[in-house]
Order: sequence, then C-alpha cells, then structure tokens
Amino acid sequence: MDAIIIENISKAYSKIPAVSDVSLSVRPGELFGLIGPDGAGKTTLFKMLVTLLLPDKGRATVAGRDVVKDYKALRQLVGYMPGRFSLYPDLSVEENLSFFATVFGTTIKENYHLIQEIYVQLEPFKNRRAGQLSGGMKQKLALCCALIHKPEVLFLDEPTTGVDAVSRKEFWDMLRKLNERGLTTLVSTPYMDEASRCDRIAFMQTGKILAVDQPVAITSRFKKRLYAVRAADTYQLIHDLREAPFTESCYAFGEFLHLTVKSNEGSEQQIGRFLQEKNHRNIEIHAIQPGIEDTFMALMTQTQPTA
Repeated sequence: MDAIIIENISKAYSKIPAVSDVSLSVRPGELFGLIGPDGAGKTTLFKMLVTLLLPDKGRATVAGRDVVKDYKALRQLVGYMPGRFSLYPDLSVEENLSFFATVFGTTIKENYHLIQEIYVQLEPFKNRRAGQLSGGMKQKLALCCALIHKPEVLFLDEPTTGVDAVSRKEFWDMLRKLNERGLTTLVSTPYMDEASRCDRIAFMQTGKILAVDQPVAITSRFKKRLYAVRAADTYQLIHDLREAPFTESCYAFGEFLHLTVKSNEGSEQQIGRFLQEKNHRNIEIHAIQPGIEDTFMALMTQTQPTA
C-alpha cells in the first residue's frame, strides 16, 4: 500500500478554491517533492493530510489511516514541520525537544538515535533559547522535534524558505539520509533547484497538479528550443523579447533571460538580428538544456486561461 493516497481532494476558503480535485500517491520510503510558487495550494494540502483541516470533498489516507475518520491515531504516526518556525522561542533547544517528546509519550533518550546526526550540531547550543538561534539552526531543531516520536511519514512544508544556501544544502543532505533509512517524506518547496534531489516531484499551481514524475523524466517533456540571452539593458531586453514574433515565453533566470521560441522559429542568428535592430549592445545568446524550472514555466504557460 502507498504511504500517502490522495483521491480528488478539494478545499476552498470563502468559495475561493485553494486545492482543486487533487489526486496523488507517495510510495513507502519515497522522498517526494511538491513544487510550486506561493499560493499554489501546497500548505492547504499539507494541513489536510496532517488532519489540521477538513477537506471539502475527496478523501486521503496516510500510513493506512483515513485523514478524517482516523485523525487521532494518525497524529501519532506523522511528523509535521510547518513553514513558519512554530517552536517555543522562550524555551531552550533541549526544553523544546523534551517537550515534544513528552507530548508523544516518549523521551529524548529513547529515540536519540533517530536525531543524533542532526542534534550533535545543536548540542553546543542546547541551553540557548530557540528564538535566539540562526535560521538554519531553527530548522534543524524543528526537524528534530518532528522526528523525536519516530513517525512513519514526515511532512515538511517549505522547510528551507529564508535559509541561507549552505544551510539549505545541509538540510537536504539530512533529508536524503533519512530517506535512505526508509522514512517516507513529503516536502514542499518553491525552489526548483531542490526538486532534483527528490525521487519524484509534482508540479502544483493554482490548487491543481500539473505533472508528476521523476525529475529527469519531467525535464524530458520540454521539447521547445531554449536560449539563454543577455544584453546591456536587461529591462528593455525582456520587453523587446516578449514582443518578438518568435517568442513563446521569456523570463528572468539569474543574470540571463530564458527564451523559449515557437516551433521552427527563432534561430540564434534571427534572435541576434532582431536585438541589433532594437539597438541592444553586448548581446550574448546560446542554446541551453532545459531545467526543472523551465519545464514548470512551460507547463504554467500551457495552463493559463485565455481571455
């Protein structure tokens, strides 16, 4: 049986859809990524799966328990780390961890082996108040608190938002180690670069699932020609390229713009001539392989409502 089974779940706030007819399954021991921008519906979906919200329709099971009928039993089987830091800032690191262990009827000593690799980084600061920790250390403490009762399924809602790049990498290294031990993990993120570290991913936008597959298989769906383009005046460049007859989509990506061209149009020479006619200087154009973000942007374009 799959660790998470979601069947046609929907949720609306004041008749505004947040999650719309979502169906999804996560296999036991899988590190599954839910990828999408703010407002996509990721947090609402998580809250329904951890029994904090009731779905308007549809059903879901986690670890074999129905999220509505078996909510009391299910809460003992899941670990949940919400997007915002939700521990007690006035309690110390050790006090927070001890409190959450007690809530679930266990102790730090009993399950220390589950968190040891993470907690050793926190131990020098065990007497420091949680509110005084750095962003990365707060996330590690929150992860320890979510693991201390030995959950069967772990839910992490945007765990690295606002955390520096080094701490983000360390956090994902920890997730992979937990995954190698067989822990089923559903993690949401707005960062496309983190998606490649998951076993499978689902793209979510405006409450709907756009695609589900392995990261490599997702990017293989991108069939258009893609270019990285740069010039002296970035603001004028993006305006001109979006108005160009060969453009299908154009968006900023670091120092470059990523330009997707329509079928059978938009060679490097054609793009270059067009930009020279628009008086652009220091033009750079080169073909590139699509990444996960490029595929997501293409899927979003395909699903945009027409006027």
